[in-house]
Amino acid sequence: MERDGYRIIFLGPPGAGKGTQAEKLSKYLGIKKISTGDILREAVYKGTDLGKRAKEYMEKGELVPDDIMIGLIEEAIGSERNFILDGFPRTLKQAESLDDMLSRKNLDITHVLLMDVPDEEIITRISKRRICPSCKAVYNLVYNPPKKDEVCDKCGEKLVQRKDDSEEVVRNRLRVYKESTQPLVGFYERRGLVKVIEGLGTPEEVFKRITEAL
Repeated sequence: MERDGYRIIFLGPPGAGKGTQAEKLSKYLGIKKISTGDILREAVYKGTDLGKRAKEYMEKGELVPDDIMIGLIEEAIGSERNFILDGFPRTLKQAESLDDMLSRKNLDITHVLLMDVPDEEIITRISKRRICPSCKAVYNLVYNPPKKDEVCDKCGEKLVQRKDDSEEVVRNRLRVYKESTQPLVGFYERRGLVKVIEGLGTPEEVFKRITEAL
């Protein structure tokens, strides 16, 4: 089993900063980042069969079924030997399927980074997020507000809230995370792979903690 290199999983609740930090780490290490969020949004945008099925679950804040996710992830990994997984696995079944798939490639996971952020901070981060439907600029009404209330600084469009960013859906996503994803922590802790990263602070402060942990 090949252990050299970096095959990293980011774990943590929605809104913990996994995507931001995975992107920074991808550039820092020069390896591919595989984001389930990006893969799913592209499938939804393109209106593929998988995208239509996934959309029904995403809008309710529920996990997308394994049969949709696992095929997408295996296709995304392809022949890569080093990669970062952002948003996968989310269940024990997915983790076991990931192990099986990597084993066929003579690979295994090298690090699991657990982003630790309090629930109320998560709710503020996500429920206050607004997106410009025109230029796709992203704002937060608390941390990064537009100059004019709920209007895009760049193009003047009225900002919108994604359906899956509403507080009700966010609270449901946190509940689903705790039920389905937190058991993964124990799964990977037993293999000595988990590093807990405090997710509060600036992105630069959090990234410094990650590089030190690695």
